[in-house]
Amino acid sequence: MAVVLLVGAGLLGKSFYRLLHVDTGLVPDHLATLQVAAVGDSYQKEQQQINLQRELRARLSRLPGVNSVAFTSRLPLGDGDGTTGFRIVGRPYHGEHNEVAYRAVSANYFSTIQARLMHGRYFADDEDVSRPSVVIINQQLAKQYFPGEDPVGKQISMQESGRRAHIEIIGVVNDIQEGQLDAAPRAAMYANLNQDTATFFSVILRTSQAEESLLPSAAAAIHSIDPGLAVFDPVTMAERVHDSPSASLHRSSAWLVGGFAVLALLLSVVGLYGVIAYSVSQRTREIGVRMALGAQRSAVYRLILGQAGWLIAGGIGAGLLCSLAATVLIRKLLFDVRAWDASILAAVSLTLAFAALLASYLPARRAASVNPTEALHAE
Repeated sequence: MAVVLLVGAGLLGKSFYRLLHVDTGLVPDHLATLQVAAVGDSYQKEQQQINLQRELRARLSRLPGVNSVAFTSRLPLGDGDGTTGFRIVGRPYHGEHNEVAYRAVSANYFSTIQARLMHGRYFADDEDVSRPSVVIINQQLAKQYFPGEDPVGKQISMQESGRRAHIEIIGVVNDIQEGQLDAAPRAAMYANLNQDTATFFSVILRTSQAEESLLPSAAAAIHSIDPGLAVFDPVTMAERVHDSPSASLHRSSAWLVGGFAVLALLLSVVGLYGVIAYSVSQRTREIGVRMALGAQRSAVYRLILGQAGWLIAGGIGAGLLCSLAATVLIRKLLFDVRAWDASILAAVSLTLAFAALLASYLPARRAASVNPTEALHAE
């Protein structure tokens, strides 16, 4: 049981580590985020919303330690909601539904989160509703809908008429994890927030200092522009990674199984110690006779530890066979880890073998220190 539980804890722990270090397509360190809702008649028009964001950027950029300020309609590492359908201009349409994640972001959004531009260009800050509509796509969308082609310069359509009927693709960025950490990257497109304005958006700050300390002053700076602005959910991007639902699930699973595994390890070691100690007490006369006939202490050690070794080998061997079957039950909780990970199986085997041999050493030492005369006299 100790082997089974330790293997399960090892696999879940390694899975949790891999999850926290998965490539999210951005650099979460030194990123602070806040949610802003601009309600009221002052922010109903598109130009009013653009002016608000420019004022926020100017005010927040003056805060000590702030290197860059960006905006997005939805933060990455979220629930993955917010999708749209589109058609590729110039291709025949047969009723297919091309659904992708959709985000509206500011011109410096990708540089702020330190995403990578693979091809093309970023948005320009002066590309507003008076300019032709443009969009940036991720690698997954390019691979899925433009295989073997250069998507930059191609046009897509999100409406049959109006300015969203012909949108030019101007760039391709790396895959940014818009959903949960353990979800496969999905196709996504990013519109210019100046061309698709919103009264509800997120602020992202790239800082040169501890991002947690910046959140209160950032909220105060936003309220200094307009006390009626709703500012809520201040959180760092690192906290979004660490406290995401998928990370919490893997973390709690690893701690739960790990707790039972430690308990099982202690019970197995104590139990083995008791078995070997009882065996030594029953074989005191035999050990005394052996030593009286010239047996060395090393031979006594080999006798006792050999008996323990068979118990240890049998327990670990049976445990490994059972663990291979048991890990099939938790395979859906594993992330980027095989259920029969050789390094985990080897580490568990060595850990248990060392702990069990250490527990067996004490009775073996007691047996090797038996006085032959006293042992025979006692019998």
